[in-house]
Amino acid sequence: MTGPTLIQESGRVGLLTPPAPQIIIEAGTAASFAWDEFFSATIRNPHTRAAYRRAVLRFLNWMGPFDLPLARITPAHVGRFLDEYPGSVPSRKLALAALRAFFDLMAVRQAIFLNPAASVRGERYQVVEGKTPEISKQQLRELFASFDLTRPVGLRDRAIMATLVYTAARDGAVAALRLGDLQWDGTQYHLRFSEKGGKSRLIPVRHDLQSYLVEYLASFDWKASPKDSPLFRSVAGRTGALTSKPIRNVDICRMMKRRLRDAGLPLHLSPHSCRVATVTNLLEENVPLEDVQFLAGHADPRTTRLYDRRQRKVTRNTVEKISL
Repeated sequence: MTGPTLIQESGRVGLLTPPAPQIIIEAGTAASFAWDEFFSATIRNPHTRAAYRRAVLRFLNWMGPFDLPLARITPAHVGRFLDEYPGSVPSRKLALAALRAFFDLMAVRQAIFLNPAASVRGERYQVVEGKTPEISKQQLRELFASFDLTRPVGLRDRAIMATLVYTAARDGAVAALRLGDLQWDGTQYHLRFSEKGGKSRLIPVRHDLQSYLVEYLASFDWKASPKDSPLFRSVAGRTGALTSKPIRNVDICRMMKRRLRDAGLPLHLSPHSCRVATVTNLLEENVPLEDVQFLAGHADPRTTRLYDRRQRKVTRNTVEKISL
């Protein structure tokens, strides 16, 4: 067997299938076929595909010094790899999930006899509350008051932030909105979001968000634009002029950080902080959990509860009463 070939562990979303490493090539045609199938056909979500790709390539690089064929990888190797894996428990659990799925397909395609990751036990990890910080009502008021509404970019940023707050949508779903996703049913506007897992949600537009969107759209000739053109457009450098290109979710994050800095607000807040604030606020207002779950686009109500910060407030209130 020739010496191991190190592989770049790039996780950029949208890359083509990485070239098969030597250990896969030497395992035969079935292994090469399964490699291409796994990274090109079985995982449709690009972010999941990128995360699994990083984990699999990292493991195969780690296996290089052992100079073993693919079929001789054992559960002990996978276990030792996870023991040495840097990062948090969720990171190790994700790596194990990636290896299980990868080697399962290798076994199905008969490139190996048994899945070496199948019997490896993962660490127990239970999350009762998410880590994303909540943005407060006062912070939101200060943020919205800081926008320069004399420029199109200010109108755009206010509309984006209001969409994040009043729909509880993820920044990626907001960035993906097209003009055709803003729909009028004869009585009110709706926004159609394309969410994780291929889910599509139609969310009513409340009155203040509607006015923000209308004022933003009036800043450019949106009626002459095709329905599949971006709802939220990018900006040409420092000019502040809107382009015809779509904004990306990373641009939304950078925009919010910039706006937070300008408003003198904490920079640890993020677009996801708006989602946390909205979920918590609705639960405080006694909106049924299933309604909040639908708005947030969660398949499981337990996920929605992770966004609920009411327990944190109760806990803080409890410890503040200690009179020692």
